[in-house]
Amino acid sequence: MIRFALRRLLVLLVALFTVSVVTFLIPYLSGGDPVRTILRSRVSGQALDPAAVEALRGELGLDRPLPVQYLDWLGRAVQGDFGLSFTSRTPVEQLLGSALSVSLTLTVIALGFAFLAALPLGTIAALRPGKRVDTTVTFLTQSFVAVPEYWLAPVLVLVFSQQLGWLPSAGWRAPEYLILPAVTLALRPMAYFIQVTRAAMIDVLTSPYITAARARGLSQPRTVVRHALRNGLLPVMTLFTLWFAGLLGGSVVVEVIFAVPGMGQLVYKAVVNQDVPIIQGGILSIVALAIIITTVTDLLYAVINPAVRLRDGSV
Repeated sequence: MIRFALRRLLVLLVALFTVSVVTFLIPYLSGGDPVRTILRSRVSGQALDPAAVEALRGELGLDRPLPVQYLDWLGRAVQGDFGLSFTSRTPVEQLLGSALSVSLTLTVIALGFAFLAALPLGTIAALRPGKRVDTTVTFLTQSFVAVPEYWLAPVLVLVFSQQLGWLPSAGWRAPEYLILPAVTLALRPMAYFIQVTRAAMIDVLTSPYITAARARGLSQPRTVVRHALRNGLLPVMTLFTLWFAGLLGGSVVVEVIFAVPGMGQLVYKAVVNQDVPIIQGGILSIVALAIIITTVTDLLYAVINPAVRLRDGSV
């Protein structure tokens, strides 16, 4: 187990280092000059004074060798300091903290709804494989996977906000504003949760210990709840954490359509405005959090299921 954990932590460090390097180089990889980008955000529409460009370059330390700049930027980034936004002159860490809390709330609610809906549906389908209920559930999951968020979101707004008037169409001011974006984000992961739950439960329900439990006179509901679900949920929980990491920064379309002030909309606006500090801070925070979550998931899964360590060559 120790060797397995060290190997995963080493992969974590290498991945974080790679992401930090790529994130730091974003202003240079885009083909522009960071100093000129900063000045254009301050004096929009005016010609740039070459002397002002060089003065700001020296003030920001951008005239130093690139490795020195990277180490200085990384040292501040580790402390959560990404500088000031080009457009609002607000510390980037404040903007990231506010947006991240919104995205976390939306992601937890969306995935919680997806998980709670998928668990009974996947289990029911697994208990009657090939029957009408299984076919219906499978059809629904395939339909949910095929529906993109950029199509579903406007349809939900049109029906539940414009036509029925039940829910607000956009904003983030009260609990009811969560419903439409959360449902939009939940349907696709719910479809995958149902599929994985169904496959895992079918596999578990044919196991010898389930047969033995039924032979001892244990009813099917008690067998499913007490024995099958415990092992059948492991792959679902792994998929849950992967979706959790992905939705934190991958819900750009939903956040823009519903005017949700989360990480997706923050980074989207930063890209439009060429606000490099926000782009760097947002991308590094999202990707680093996703990598950490998946690594912790691997470690917890290895503790729960020792077969993972054996497949990895660790003991």
